[in-house]
Amino acid sequence: MLFKWYADWMIRWETALTTRDTNRIVRPLEWGFDWLAGFSPLAAEWAAKAESSYSAQEATRAMAEVNDEIVARANDFYGYTMPADFRLEERFPELYPTNVRPETLEQDRWYKEQATGGNLPKAQFLRFTSPVRTKYAENDVVNARWYPEAPHAVPNRAKQAIIVMPQWNADAFSHNALCDIFNKFGIGALRLSKPYHDIRRPAELERSDYAVSSNVGRTIMAARQAVVDVRSCIDWLASQGYEQFGVLGTSLGSCYAFLAAAFDPRIQVCAFNHASTWFGDVVWTGQSTRHVRESFESKGITQDEVRSIFAGISPMSVMDRFAAERTRRTLVIHATWDLTFLRQFSLDVLRNLRDRRVQLVSRVLPCGHYTTGETPYKYLDGWYMGQFVWSAYRRMRLDNA
Repeated sequence: MLFKWYADWMIRWETALTTRDTNRIVRPLEWGFDWLAGFSPLAAEWAAKAESSYSAQEATRAMAEVNDEIVARANDFYGYTMPADFRLEERFPELYPTNVRPETLEQDRWYKEQATGGNLPKAQFLRFTSPVRTKYAENDVVNARWYPEAPHAVPNRAKQAIIVMPQWNADAFSHNALCDIFNKFGIGALRLSKPYHDIRRPAELERSDYAVSSNVGRTIMAARQAVVDVRSCIDWLASQGYEQFGVLGTSLGSCYAFLAAAFDPRIQVCAFNHASTWFGDVVWTGQSTRHVRESFESKGITQDEVRSIFAGISPMSVMDRFAAERTRRTLVIHATWDLTFLRQFSLDVLRNLRDRRVQLVSRVLPCGHYTTGETPYKYLDGWYMGQFVWSAYRRMRLDNA
């Protein structure tokens, strides 16, 4: 009886949190073949056609074939040329809110006021031009807040760093506290702004909609860019003398982190905070993507079809590649009442990783997706991530001593 009461209460709370923002937009379905034309000859062929000349079902089959190309030529799709313009910039941090709730707008105003008055310390940001270019200049300049660790007590200790990617529509302060914690462990941290997020967000957007939307090609390209940006950040860290690397991703950041690790064996520590095997399943079933699903449903597209048109950016498509790195240590956190990354999808991730003998730690939160960010669950989540990262990096130091 108590369990049922708690479950009902948690689902009501989770639903309330996912419906409080009033600026989600149902956008028309766009196939976005033009976004992938430079990679796929088939996409280029379809990009040359007028959308009125083909049906949604024909386009669905073609986009599924483009995703088959991505999977077959994944090294090319996620490959890149290392950036040549790495630089550190110093500026006042800004919030870049993605909702219009009064308390958020007041918080944004306060930070700006503190910066204007000189009461807010400046921060360092790694900037460089993304090797993957899009149609938005501001999005193509990568931004990662840099948290350098204090000098080590043991000067010759291997330098360790982690790349942190928050959830979809995160503001620019989300997960910064984790980076401070990692610094206390002697680990440098780059808090990466995902494509179309905070300072990279095009001016016409209130939210980071272009990262996940009913423009299929653009969504796929955002994932490609995120993966390449992570790998480029590791290039910069290596140039600064760092030797051991990890990634931590939450929600959408978890998907990007999984893909990046699959293609970069330098990443030896992985923390996935909410995870799913198939990108399209989350789009279809998640409360936070109801407005995206609506666009697909309006054209008669099914869940199985949505899964197929996002297969190339799904963790399941690179599961074997990820698991092939036998020394990698992996954490997966999932929530029992997650209405965005449904529990069944997280369990599928765990099952697939265990079947492949991945060095795995699993942790469960007694809450949902959005409630993970609420008291007291955010502290439990932070403890799970912090303890795992500390332990994994400590083990790496011992193994390499």
